[in-house]
Amino acid sequence: MAEYDYDVLVIGAGPGGYVAAIRAAQLGLKTACAEARETLGGTCLNVGCIPSKALLHASELFEEASHGTFAKFGVEIAGAKLNLDQMHAEKAKAVGELTGGIEYLFKKNKVTWLKGKAAFQDSSTVTVGDQTVTARDIVIATGSVVTPLPGVTIDQKVVVDSTGALALPKVPEHLVVIGGGVIGLELGSVWRRLGAKVTVVEYLDQILPGFDGEVRKESAKLFKKQGMELKTSTKVTGVTVEGDRATVSVEPAAGGAAETLSADAVLVAIGRKPNTDGLNLEAAGVKLNGRGQVEIDHDFATNVDGVWAIGDVAPGLMLAHKAEDEGVAVAENIAGQTGIVNHDVIPSVVYTMPEIAGVGLSEEAAKARGEVKVGKFPFMANSRAKTNRDTDGFVKVIADAKTDRVLGVWIISSLAGTMIAQAAQAMEFGATSEDIAYTCHAHPTHAEALKEAAMAVQGKPIHI
Repeated sequence: MAEYDYDVLVIGAGPGGYVAAIRAAQLGLKTACAEARETLGGTCLNVGCIPSKALLHASELFEEASHGTFAKFGVEIAGAKLNLDQMHAEKAKAVGELTGGIEYLFKKNKVTWLKGKAAFQDSSTVTVGDQTVTARDIVIATGSVVTPLPGVTIDQKVVVDSTGALALPKVPEHLVVIGGGVIGLELGSVWRRLGAKVTVVEYLDQILPGFDGEVRKESAKLFKKQGMELKTSTKVTGVTVEGDRATVSVEPAAGGAAETLSADAVLVAIGRKPNTDGLNLEAAGVKLNGRGQVEIDHDFATNVDGVWAIGDVAPGLMLAHKAEDEGVAVAENIAGQTGIVNHDVIPSVVYTMPEIAGVGLSEEAAKARGEVKVGKFPFMANSRAKTNRDTDGFVKVIADAKTDRVLGVWIISSLAGTMIAQAAQAMEFGATSEDIAYTCHAHPTHAEALKEAAMAVQGKPIHI
């Protein structure tokens, strides 16, 4: 029997990789995790989910303090001003605490951190920096990188990607966001709240590709109401930079007259792609699919025995929590247990204000599969939202017309990201809309809107 340095080697210490490593160690496997960054946590903790949420929260507080939001509640604030350096400092502090926390968890669970970039030599041998290690099982968890826009050079000064947009040293006068997806809208909303004019250019006819159609339309209305300019059905044909200014050339996606937008910052946010560069997958014999993803089966195994893949580098939604669940599952599969992720019940959240969240099928996708019933309830009719003057949005429940089983839930609300967890848990247990409708919800809470939307599936909401 072959002897290995480790039972399990995880390549990448993002949300999928570090969770896989910790879980494997908990299961009694000698585990190492290779990571080239100076800190653990991957894109999410270092330059993604966490720092963006820090800026989103801080910018919400600034807007409330500086735009008279508090005054109607009897809290009068005069002279509120922005200290952007302090905002960035608090963001960095949060990132440091969380990445340091993972390092502590590695030590607690006896996971060895191999510092350096990993590359396969064969299916069980990997070089990490200047050392070579072997492992019986190897998990590829290298995540994703920003998708470049052909012909557009990112200098991280005037033309930035999501990483650069988290670290702008001053508030832009005019920020042009290329891409109307989650990342572009979140970061665009940060800088709009801090005082920038923001223009979002989206190639498709609506923002938020993949989300429920009604939610996409309502979200666009809310962003426009907040002062964000949305140019949909529009393509970018070029970006030129002179000094500290950029000129963005755009034209209708279907063809037509071109125009230019002048900006002092341009954010390229057209998506992300699997990060496989430098892994030398050919040496291990690992196959990619047509989209450049590592192909896996239901158990996260690749075509090569002993090599597995999870998270953004594999097929499926590019979401940190999806990667985390796969990290637990793949470790359990390696340990001979049964690790399963229900990919039909992975929630998605846009952390704007209000937040936008969904789980399961959109109404369009559900109708394509069969007859459905839909229930909606607006926050305008929810007592807690009304009291808080927080009435934007609605809850939408989509159920199978015959079985009443919930197929999808969509929420626009200041608390949508938290509320969607109840919907996901209900769907994981195979709940019907009636199950949710007859579950007692505390009053007064925003969550009552989900109960009422479930009641509306059967045409019997109380408060509307």
